[in-house]
Amino acid sequence: MAAFQLTTEEGVDCIVFLTDSNGPHWRKVLRAEKDRCRLEHRDIAVFGVCLRNVESWLSADPDYIANYFGRPRNEFTIDDPKGIVESAFGITKADKKEDEIAAFVFNAPLRQWLINQSFEEFYKSIRRMSRQLGCQVENLLDQ
Repeated sequence: MAAFQLTTEEGVDCIVFLTDSNGPHWRKVLRAEKDRCRLEHRDIAVFGVCLRNVESWLSADPDYIANYFGRPRNEFTIDDPKGIVESAFGITKADKKEDEIAAFVFNAPLRQWLINQSFEEFYKSIRRMSRQLGCQVENLLDQ
């Protein structure tokens, strides 16, 4: 699990927890992760559980990722795209390609990723938290 904190000078505004489901249904993992969170932090926590693994989110729009890497679309339409996504990015144990993945996600048409139910749930949680904090996150749900 990865955790990210959005902080201000006054303290932590939001904690984002991201993890993979790795087998169990992602909603079951989501409930378990929420239950593990301290009660006093739950109102500032957002949880994301990737269907299977994060590569499932990264390849949720097979056209975008295929065009990005100049590879055939069908390579990214398999049940578990972990291997092909790692190959496309050139991920190794020593180099996780975090900057490249961040740039990929920054430019990704996230509206297309909403077809992935676990990503859609995470996105809705981010939108709810943004409204709570007075931030603005583009509404991709009504487009």
